[in-house]
Amino acid sequence: MPENISNHPIRVLIVDDEEDDFILTSAHIRDITSRNFNIEWCSTYKNAIERIKKSEHDIYFIDYRLGAKTGLDLLRESALMHCEEPIILLTGQGNQAIDLEATRLGAVDYLIKSELNPEKLERCIRYSLERASILRASRASERKYRNIFEKTRDVIFLADSDLNIKNINEAAIELFGNDTSDLQNRSLYDLMTDAEEKESLKQTLHEKGRVDDFQVELMTHNKTKKLALVSASLEMDQGQAYVQGILHDITLLKRAEEITLQAEKLEAKGRVIRTLAHEIRNPLNNISVSIDQLKSIVTPDDIELLNIVYRGVRRIDDLINQLMDSSRYYKMKFTVLSLQTVIERAVEEAMDRIALKKIKLDVSYPRSPAMALIDLEKIKIAFLNILLNAIEAMEEGKGILKIVIEPKSDFHEVTIADNGCGMSEAVTSRLFEPYFTDKPNGVGLGLASALAIIQSHKSTIRVESKLKEGTTFTIAFPSL
Repeated sequence: MPENISNHPIRVLIVDDEEDDFILTSAHIRDITSRNFNIEWCSTYKNAIERIKKSEHDIYFIDYRLGAKTGLDLLRESALMHCEEPIILLTGQGNQAIDLEATRLGAVDYLIKSELNPEKLERCIRYSLERASILRASRASERKYRNIFEKTRDVIFLADSDLNIKNINEAAIELFGNDTSDLQNRSLYDLMTDAEEKESLKQTLHEKGRVDDFQVELMTHNKTKKLALVSASLEMDQGQAYVQGILHDITLLKRAEEITLQAEKLEAKGRVIRTLAHEIRNPLNNISVSIDQLKSIVTPDDIELLNIVYRGVRRIDDLINQLMDSSRYYKMKFTVLSLQTVIERAVEEAMDRIALKKIKLDVSYPRSPAMALIDLEKIKIAFLNILLNAIEAMEEGKGILKIVIEPKSDFHEVTIADNGCGMSEAVTSRLFEPYFTDKPNGVGLGLASALAIIQSHKSTIRVESKLKEGTTFTIAFPSL
């Protein structure tokens, strides 16, 4: 239908198998002087279906009797074709049952042929076109907001006053990892992991009637934790309270912030380490030169003492080199390799320890190679450090080491999980700091070196751990 129909003739299609009835009906319409009309006739049911399907008319008048079919049948098929133009049913005599059925099927009016006149038809046409225009605008608005609801990346939900979810969009699948039907009638409070956050959200909604960007931690279907911002408001509809809200996933943003903070901390420590290394190496060089001079003038019995001092100097120099390596990005020799190959090499080197502790190895790889830009030797060292930490954390004969490679849309995810002793949050937060260790004989450089290597691959690593349950390392490599 044209946007401003008052400037155009109204296109009318009359569907009637009797030509005389068509002539009478069209004559009444032409007698309407306030508008111009283009009137066409269709005499068969089949032809009427084709004409309605093309949407070439602004309004349809359909006779109830159409041979073996009826106008009600045509109304049903028009509804299946999503016809938006108004349809008026014409009949030879009044019948309340037909009138009600026609209205139910979408007819905007029901007229008796013997009662037709220009005045009645003008009012019917005007009302029908206005109603169709309103319905069309309403449907367009509904489609627009439905698209916003269904296609936005944020989770949009409707819930009752206790946050029991009544309707939720498809974005919830990505956030929670399960189908939207599984979330129906579940309370958002039950999906939150922190009791204090639950009470604070509940209190704020109750007292203020709304919350804005309230940060919560949510438990997903596969038991992983995600961070989200909740914005919600308490509304009323016909005396019934409900909540409408949005969940914005900030998990990746928080991880990026953590990675940036960790990199900044390592860079600051690196500057301090480089300064100290320079200052320590100057006197060490002097000691080494002095030892060489003394060897020519001391007795053979004293030579061994000088050798002890010399070995101590070398040990200090080695420690400085290790410390420098752990605090800087490595120079890499990148090649395109599959992550499966790298994991296999690292596991092969750790296999003796795996066998000694009788650890069960559970490996899951995708069918296709997970290709990435990798320095084989360096990344193997990083994986080996993570594997050895996992092996040491597990009890002999009871350990399960699980390694999974999972391709994502733009990166490959490597997961190394153990069921060992786990770590506290305090230990986990400092895990990649150079020289930090909770092991009696540990140096604290293995995971610091692993972090430097992984970051030099433009990759990310995160750790999740629970005491007495185990630890999971997740490394994400950009895919090719």
